[in-house]
Amino acid sequence: MKTDAPDIPEPDRVPGAPHPRHAPRVIGQDAAIAAFTEAARGGRLHHAWLLTGPRGVGKATLAWAIARWLLAGGDSADLAVDPTTPEARRIKALSEPRLQLIRRPWDDKAGRLRAEITVDEIRRLLSFFHLSAAEGGRRVAIIDAADDMNIAAANALLKVLEEPPKDALILLVAHQPASLLPTIRSRCRTLRLSPLAPRQMAGILSDMGIDEDAEALAALSGGSVGEALRLAGQGGLDRYQDLVDLFATLPRMDRLAAARFADAAAGRAGAEGDPFDLTITVLDRFLTRMARAGLMGAPLPQAAKGEGALMARLSPDDR
Repeated sequence: MKTDAPDIPEPDRVPGAPHPRHAPRVIGQDAAIAAFTEAARGGRLHHAWLLTGPRGVGKATLAWAIARWLLAGGDSADLAVDPTTPEARRIKALSEPRLQLIRRPWDDKAGRLRAEITVDEIRRLLSFFHLSAAEGGRRVAIIDAADDMNIAAANALLKVLEEPPKDALILLVAHQPASLLPTIRSRCRTLRLSPLAPRQMAGILSDMGIDEDAEALAALSGGSVGEALRLAGQGGLDRYQDLVDLFATLPRMDRLAAARFADAAAGRAGAEGDPFDLTITVLDRFLTRMARAGLMGAPLPQAAKGEGALMARLSPDDR
């Protein structure tokens, strides 16, 4: 499979987190794993699978785990594969010839990632299936994210799904499956991944070495490991604390603090994230948690120092 230059950003990687191909296992998605392995081991492996669910819950991690399991000849019920196998090593290095990754390509002229997956990428997929067929055996393609395809690319993929190549498996990662063509969705078997429970989240983050802030990140991330890693990698907890501190100055808001908060949001986006997008995220989380506090009481655990007292004041529980 073709690899990108090491300095080109990977559009399918959460900023601040490792690429999903490096994840050793899929956590908290036992139902989806069981549905796939039971189908594969029972000889009912569909040629296309649509992996859906909120961002960051493990869709891409599951896709890469499936690819490793199939190409390494795995037979375990949990998709476990010895990481020292040649197939696992090649997949991690993006050099496995029986695996093709389709994602938003790099635009050399513009010097940035394209906004969409283009039809040329799907044509590259067709070439991959054609050339690898001569070698025999299972071939796997991962499209991450299928939502990024433009209409020409989607129509080209539809033709592949209508006449699937022999021994080919296509894994489509979709954050918003409703945006896909209905005819694409109807030709795929769907695996729905669910948000993780706060306790699962905290445990996973602790395993990753994020102990001190694990509970706060779990509280803010909505059951998404990817979102928690993004917040951790971009200083999301600090931004959330700044927001809580700012609102704590009401009714006479600290204007200088508000200006500093706004200035931080105007920073330049880079490979490790977009400050404006991060600001919108923490604002959304704050407003959501404040609304829930009014309905159910202050959310626990707190995601920032003083958050509980602030929400009790701004959104009191009147039950």
